[in-house]
Amino acid sequence: MAEGLRRARKDRGWSQDRLVREIVRYAEQRLMDVASPASLKVYISEWENGRRAVSDAYATILRALFGKTDDELFGAPPPAAPTADGYDALISRIDSARSLSLGMVDALLDQTELLRRLDRQMGAAALIDQMRAHLDALEDALTFAVLPDARRPVATALAGAATLAAWQALDAGAVERAWRHYELGKRAASEAGQPMYLAHAMAEQAYVLADAGRPEMAVDLVRDAQRTGGSRVSPRLAAWLFAAEAELCAKAGLANDCQRALDQAAAVLPAGDEARDPDMLSIFLNANHLARWRGNALAMLGEDDALAELYVALEGMDPAFARASAGLRCDLAQAHLVRGEFGQAREHLQQARLLANRTGSVRYRRRIEGLTGRL
Repeated sequence: MAEGLRRARKDRGWSQDRLVREIVRYAEQRLMDVASPASLKVYISEWENGRRAVSDAYATILRALFGKTDDELFGAPPPAAPTADGYDALISRIDSARSLSLGMVDALLDQTELLRRLDRQMGAAALIDQMRAHLDALEDALTFAVLPDARRPVATALAGAATLAAWQALDAGAVERAWRHYELGKRAASEAGQPMYLAHAMAEQAYVLADAGRPEMAVDLVRDAQRTGGSRVSPRLAAWLFAAEAELCAKAGLANDCQRALDQAAAVLPAGDEARDPDMLSIFLNANHLARWRGNALAMLGEDDALAELYVALEGMDPAFARASAGLRCDLAQAHLVRGEFGQAREHLQQARLLANRTGSVRYRRRIEGLTGRL
């Protein structure tokens, strides 16, 4: 218990006093009863030193504040005792899965869409319990569905939800959970026969490798995703895959490959202001989004052209994309740092920090700290 909770607090950059204030604020907003600040300070110290068990009520608050699972915060629970005869329960669950109607699958897809919208605006941390429950429901439905015509629509829904959950976990700093969710999404996409979902999950998984210090391997994986999708992906997803390749090439220092991928993304991107791919609802990409991606890649490569692209993207940024706005501000700060314009870089980092704190993004917080160290 001590190590997981303490690490989550330090990853967020919070002192124990700050955690006390966040617990109180969370409880007040939801009309929950918690101990006094003085008592909470003692509780936190005892939780982190293994001298006090965390109650269910406080575990709920801590999961939401940090975007971590119980396993990540407190350690894995003991395994449940096996039952002597589980046939009746098994048949009951199989029968329930068989009766899962298309309308219920649509409802599960609607739930994924709601979680996706909330994630863009609120960040991943506050959705940890809802996302886990949603994945559990989809995994159960797939596990106990028997025939292919029942399994495929559920597998498609699971592929989309697992990839969303993986990106949320990466944002929360839970990299192993992110990797496992991507593997789950890839397996579900393969079973569903959905090459678009498979290619998307593979390409996003490449970001885990890049964040872990393996950008060259990440480039190989995103290119494998492109080959996997082939001609079966939509034009917007094809452009997204090229843009992802460009960003990862920039991280790997492959300037020529980066520029080539950006040109390919622009060539296949559908014209117009529409950003969402109707065939792949997790994909948002239009010319303005691509300008941000181009600016991000050029900033990483130290190119002077980055600023113009990034300010174009800032002008057209949808305020509902709070976490993406934090990333854009980081890109602007990096571009100004390359030019030695430290005042402007500092201003963008301040805005980025506010947005990262608002969404609870550990991933962007780490980037902000790295850039701040260069001021």
